[in-house]
Amino acid sequence: MLRLAAQTLRHRTGGFLATFVALAAGVAVLMTCALLVESGWRHQGDPHRYGAAFAVVADRDLTVDGPTVLGETERTTVLLPERGSVPGNVAGDLADVPGVDRAVGDRRLVVTTTAAPGLPTTGHGWSSTALAPYRLVSGRPPRSDGEIAVDARLAGPTRLGPGATTEVVTGGVSRTYEVSGVVGTGGTASGRAALFFTDAHAAALDPHPGRYDAVGVLTAPDADRDALLAEVRRIADAAGATAYTGDDRGIAAEPESAAARSLALGAGAAFAGYAAAIVGFVVAGTVGLSVRHRRRDLALLRAVAATPGQVRSMLLAEVGLLGLLAGAVGVPAGLLATRQVRDALVSRGFLPDDFTVQGGVLSAAAVVVTVAVVALLSAWIAALRVTRIRPTEALGEAAVEPATGGRARLVCGLACVAGAFSLTVLTGATDGQTALGAAMGMLYLFVLGVALLAPWINQGAARLLGPVLRTVWGDSGYLAAANLRANARGAVAVLTALVLSVGLGGTVWFLQDNLERQTVAQSREGVLAQYALTSGTGLPASAAAEARRVPGVAAATGVRRTSVVVPDRLEPQTVPAQGIDPLGADRTLDLRVRSGSLDALREGTVAVSTARADAAGWRLGDKARLWLGDGTPVTLRVVALYERGWGFGDVTLHRRTLDGHTVTGLDDRVLVRTAPDFGAEGALAELARRYPGGLVTDTARLTGELAEDVAVSGWLNKMLVTVLVGYAVLAAANTLVMAALARTRELSLLRLVGVTRGQAKRMVHAEQAGLLGVALLIGAAIAAVTLTTIVRAVTGATVPHVPATGWTALLGGTTALALLATVVPVTHILRTAPVEGMGVRE
Repeated sequence: MLRLAAQTLRHRTGGFLATFVALAAGVAVLMTCALLVESGWRHQGDPHRYGAAFAVVADRDLTVDGPTVLGETERTTVLLPERGSVPGNVAGDLADVPGVDRAVGDRRLVVTTTAAPGLPTTGHGWSSTALAPYRLVSGRPPRSDGEIAVDARLAGPTRLGPGATTEVVTGGVSRTYEVSGVVGTGGTASGRAALFFTDAHAAALDPHPGRYDAVGVLTAPDADRDALLAEVRRIADAAGATAYTGDDRGIAAEPESAAARSLALGAGAAFAGYAAAIVGFVVAGTVGLSVRHRRRDLALLRAVAATPGQVRSMLLAEVGLLGLLAGAVGVPAGLLATRQVRDALVSRGFLPDDFTVQGGVLSAAAVVVTVAVVALLSAWIAALRVTRIRPTEALGEAAVEPATGGRARLVCGLACVAGAFSLTVLTGATDGQTALGAAMGMLYLFVLGVALLAPWINQGAARLLGPVLRTVWGDSGYLAAANLRANARGAVAVLTALVLSVGLGGTVWFLQDNLERQTVAQSREGVLAQYALTSGTGLPASAAAEARRVPGVAAATGVRRTSVVVPDRLEPQTVPAQGIDPLGADRTLDLRVRSGSLDALREGTVAVSTARADAAGWRLGDKARLWLGDGTPVTLRVVALYERGWGFGDVTLHRRTLDGHTVTGLDDRVLVRTAPDFGAEGALAELARRYPGGLVTDTARLTGELAEDVAVSGWLNKMLVTVLVGYAVLAAANTLVMAALARTRELSLLRLVGVTRGQAKRMVHAEQAGLLGVALLIGAAIAAVTLTTIVRAVTGATVPHVPATGWTALLGGTTALALLATVVPVTHILRTAPVEGMGVRE
């Protein structure tokens, strides 16, 4: 059977090309998703900053207890949006552990040097140089508050050496320092550049007094490492931190690596699931259609004594060989595509520069096996009916295929549609990722239901469209309606692929447009101030008070952007938040408060968006338990509920609540509202010059920058959705070409009995118009239901925004491609003489 399968592939290359394209493209898409997951799983960051430390105690994530299921408590771990810190006494406790030579506390300060403003740099205390370890290359350590040491990465491009001076901006203040020395690690260093203050000065500059960013443990040569590690972990657990060892020290040094790892794992896994479902639909439809188109060949094999097992073995061998060939093409294509995706993610800031594409063997094996199993299973199912009938009935079975499926197929299809409608209730009752997940489940249940019910849908549509087709296309329309009824089951793959293209594209793409539009609109309408004082290095809390003293300023509000972790029905969510100075905030911000008042915002209180309050079960006056960005648990009283959570974050806190709990401890901007007809621009510009990088800008520009940021954030979803929809559209065109080429004998027979070439062409056009119209109508209906449900759940908007250019491009592009995929092969077939066409293989 294997030899026969190979010969069949060699002599029927045209017939198997469509199946090969579907398999190879599916392997490439899944390989990209799987390799992204594998690369994220292997990514550990660069541990060079703590290269000499045996272990590093740091707080980089938060574990939250969830609901109890079957007696076991579900626990969820989320990354801290702001770097967590550890108490200063942890260093002393670790130093007392037997076998520990030193326990060095490391402070991490956000700094910018005027000598190299574009070079990412962090500030530390001098004692932390032992953790790398750094060695003096020239000069000496810093001995006073006015001195710093710099590492070779900073000294090289800037020519900073002992005796040189440079300005360093930290804490929103610029200070001049003299370089006392240059240090290096003695090897190739990567990551951020570093500069070092005296330990006392670093402690004075640290916005987290009494705490360290991390504590590194240096061991004595004769230490019992197993016992030492156990004790270090005990101390770390008691402090609510984690002991990182080995390659995991890179996560302690660069939590951005953990965020990149989470993004790669999350995005890759999520879209791998969507891609697997789409590839499953496409491959199953394509392989099944290919087998059905060979009914005559298979019938002849049965008639000449081939057993059912031999026919099935031949089909499985053919598909297996195609799977191997598809893997040989799809895996390298997936590797190349993953590298392109990685570069795009890095350039847009989703992943750090040191994120690399790693592995590939595990991903390739998993993807090829998955696609091959789906293809083999589809071939086996499609071959069952042909191989089960008696040889004397085989040729008769090849002539006419049953119009519809069995009772089990009908029941399963109705169950899928019922399940999809039931998920609309779940989507409407949730929000955020939960609503999105329910909506995607609803989308795929709808598509699966359509795929199962497609024979009945096609047959019913043919009967309903029969009069219309006859009116528009005359006798050709009559033939088209009859053919649609007779071939209702054969058009299943075509209908499914087209519905999937329109349904998926119309849902996910336009959902992202709605989220972007809602965010920008809420920000634009909610900012009442005319000006914003900004700085790339942050503004101290005193900037808002200084702005209020400027003549002509009616109100000034400092805004500090952050993220917090809040409970949800299923698992905790990290949501955007802001800290504000509520003095005069009602004149600079309009969050559209529905109950309560921002005037009541104090330390110990919180204002929450209505969507987030509903998700967490909070009401006005309730005690809300949440976690600040650095993992600090707080219980705050809800004093206001507002609607504009997309534009301003789901949580609004008093700025003092965030003191000591953000990385910089600085405001991102100060919103300024001036009195009517009072020119305060000059005075505000003068105030801005007092702060490093200070700038006064129109608030409309802030909205434009927000739109750009939101568009960049949505780019990842749109890029991956484009790939998936593109694959579905390619599959639809591929399936249409297969279906068209398989009609050579049918069209030749029609021409031999008197149908002209023009009538045959019009008949095909009528068929495609009917099938395409039904597919677009169903796909658009699925997209409309899914999109409306999730937009209402996530944004509160009753009617989703669908740009005219968007739906025109989606429907028009799908229509044009579908017609092109049919017209071109049919035109080619009709050029063949009818007598010759009757002699060709199916």
